[in-house]
Amino acid sequence: MNTEAREIWFLTGSQGLYGEDTLHQVAEQSRRIAEALDGALPFSVVWKPVLTDAGAIRRICLEANAADACVGVIAWMHTFSPAKMWIAGLDALRTPLLHLHTQANMALPWGSIDMDFMNLNQAAHGDREFGHIQSRLGVPRKTVAGHVEDPSVAARIGAWARAAAGRAEVGSLKLARFGDNMRDVAVTEGDKVEAQLRFGVSVNTYGVNDLVAAVDAAADTEVDALVQEYEDAYKMAPELRAGGERHDSLRYAARIELGLRGFLEAGGFGAFTTNFEDLGGLRQLPGLAVQRLMADGYGFGGEGDWKTSVLLRTLKVMSAGLPGGTSFMEDYTYHLVPGQELILGAHMLEVCPTIAAGTPSCEIHPLSIGGREDPVRLVFDAQPGPAVVVGLADMGERFRLVANEIDVVTPAEPLPNLPVARAVWKPRPDMRTSAEAWLTAGAPHHTVLSAAVGTEELTDFADMLGVELLVIDADTTTRQFTKEIRWNQAYYRLAQGF
Repeated sequence: MNTEAREIWFLTGSQGLYGEDTLHQVAEQSRRIAEALDGALPFSVVWKPVLTDAGAIRRICLEANAADACVGVIAWMHTFSPAKMWIAGLDALRTPLLHLHTQANMALPWGSIDMDFMNLNQAAHGDREFGHIQSRLGVPRKTVAGHVEDPSVAARIGAWARAAAGRAEVGSLKLARFGDNMRDVAVTEGDKVEAQLRFGVSVNTYGVNDLVAAVDAAADTEVDALVQEYEDAYKMAPELRAGGERHDSLRYAARIELGLRGFLEAGGFGAFTTNFEDLGGLRQLPGLAVQRLMADGYGFGGEGDWKTSVLLRTLKVMSAGLPGGTSFMEDYTYHLVPGQELILGAHMLEVCPTIAAGTPSCEIHPLSIGGREDPVRLVFDAQPGPAVVVGLADMGERFRLVANEIDVVTPAEPLPNLPVARAVWKPRPDMRTSAEAWLTAGAPHHTVLSAAVGTEELTDFADMLGVELLVIDADTTTRQFTKEIRWNQAYYRLAQGF
């Protein structure tokens, strides 16, 4: 994930009116605020010297744009920083911005407040001046108010920082498609040129037999070592163990992983797709290999679904270090007993083990699709708890993100005859509203399920990219959701200009 290389820059605004002594105090107090955030955020917070003139502000904004490590900028007006000084800098800034409305002290020292204290601690109206110029210029940003020692403040800034890391990742992401998308399917199509313009991601196709060559070239010693790793990590079906009648299938699954991982590493790819209709010389549909690569942070989309693969990789980066997993997912079938409605999500093989409730079982079963040998896969139930499923759709004139807050639950009964990994969840606010809203939005059937990131991170991410986000949550009604889609239709068309 390379999260160590990511930085958040901390900018403080003031002016020369107050004299050097006051500016020295501003610097010391702003440094302490930055240090407090550095210990609370998922990435390093880099304090920058106090800004007191337009030239310095513009230069630091241009430096933030050019610095690969800088994924976001936090700005705080410690004293009163006249906002006309910020016009050129904010107009040039292309890095995600968070406006922190805070102050050095949490409690007022009522008995000792004098005019020196008042002149130093002016963020209450200094930040209002800054907020005005941001709105006047139409600068996209997130605004967070409160003291940095308040855990809820740090949590909201942390969500923004993770979204900023996701925005930086998608801006440089390379994705390899092995074959095209599934024939005659609409939602897995999309405009790759527009995706690169809007997001930055580069999506390119490679022949499946390029991958086959890498698979066939895997060394036997590497296969031996990886098979042993499988046996140590998972509950292994007896027929797959050494001496078992299907052990060769496990070894070939290991070859697929070695070849696929090597291909992705050599090309600098962070995401990929496969397609069961285009397997070339592969003996198995990749299952175990895909699951393990997702667990290591790679994006994946089945049937050539590059948009979901991009989204998965982005959310993997955003959730790095957080509890809870993130996986490729598909709404498969329903439990429609009144009052007990549930969704059973799964895929043919490719569900990430980071969402598993326990140790996955490594198994082999027939797959009545793809026309190849029986593939090896990990089988498990998902860990219960709150989560979100999110999909990315190309609506023609723009991209649309749709998210549904859910609660993953233990299956109502065991699933002994379902030989794939799966998640069972109760959508919010209820099955009917969730399904009607999802269908009305034209959202995809492939999604990303995450128990690590949620609506706030997704909202910040969508705002940074200027992409529509529709959220289905506990407060959603079909009528209001439909109105929101209509309003958005007008807004995003006007925002694109004529």
